Amino acid sequence: MSATPLASPLQLPISETTALPPLLGASVAELTAWVQQQGQPAYRGKQLHDWIYHKGVRSLADISVFSKQWRATVADVPIGRSTIHYRSVARDGTVKYLLQLGDGQIVETVGIPSDKRLTVCVSTQVGCPMACDFCATGKGGYKRNLERHEIVDQVLTVQEDFQQRVSHVVFMGMGEPLLNTDNVLSAVKSLNQDVGIGQRSLTISTVGIRDRIRQLAEHHLQVTLAVSLHAPNQALREQIIPSARPYPIEDLLAECREYVAITGRRISFEYILLAGVNDLPEQALELSKRLRGFQCHVNLIPYNPIVEVDYKRPSRDRIEAFVKVLKQQNIAVSVRYSRGLEADAACGQLRTNKSS
Repeated sequence: MSATPLASPLQLPISETTALPPLLGASVAELTAWVQQQGQPAYRGKQLHDWIYHKGVRSLADISVFSKQWRATVADVPIGRSTIHYRSVARDGTVKYLLQLGDGQIVETVGIPSDKRLTVCVSTQVGCPMACDFCATGKGGYKRNLERHEIVDQVLTVQEDFQQRVSHVVFMGMGEPLLNTDNVLSAVKSLNQDVGIGQRSLTISTVGIRDRIRQLAEHHLQVTLAVSLHAPNQALREQIIPSARPYPIEDLLAECREYVAITGRRISFEYILLAGVNDLPEQALELSKRLRGFQCHVNLIPYNPIVEVDYKRPSRDRIEAFVKVLKQQNIAVSVRYSRGLEADAACGQLRTNKSS
């Protein structure tokens, strides 16, 4: 990954393009350049941008401010919107969507409402190659990375369905974001500049890919970085996250410290609590020793069950005991009870079939 600007996907006129790139994710400047390539006046770019991001248009044929003749000329240019394949609503108002992409693949996204915000949990890959033992997504294997427009589309879909402005986006759905860095960074830029969501309201989650956290830091974004740690030592981490074997926890945390030094941004460490596996007070003490002096926050997440494995959620007393040890060691900590549990929309439950 490089800190240099990403190439525009809309550089060629239609006559020279064999596979037309979707327009969703493009900036005002990119769309303006594109419409001018088609012989249209520059102001059409701003109109096109407004119809894509604020009116939710799904076909250029539906943009009534454009002439019928030009609409017919560009009718085959895709905007890049998905269709809702399946939708389920949990009692707490959380909505899980299975979205069908242009090639027929299915990806999951979740809308999480509260009194003052609407958060969208977006996917960055179809499936996931990281194979975390407690996670449903990894059980289904990996198919491909999502493109920029496919990530931005998830946010617009939830926003349209809720008829409410999305305030926060977490890259915590299906997939490992830092294995799809270019598209994730492009989506961050578009969500910030085109959809209008502040960078500080965006969170990128990663299990930890060697050198990618350091490279992300070089972009000096104001997003929150969340690192899925889930264990206080390498042996246990490898048991829970087999893909962590080549990347020792000491190296991962050293890279995280570099991230803090470069960006000045605090890191959030995600820690799924598994009863009898990683939730003991002595493990909390070991974790606190690793994080001592670190500008960070520990986000404890009681396990959300899936059918493939028999892990259990710790009791509330066990969770409180873990929290107590971290607080005694002056580690900032909070407990996040996931929303959408009974709709299989909670953390670690995302998968691409509606029967689960």
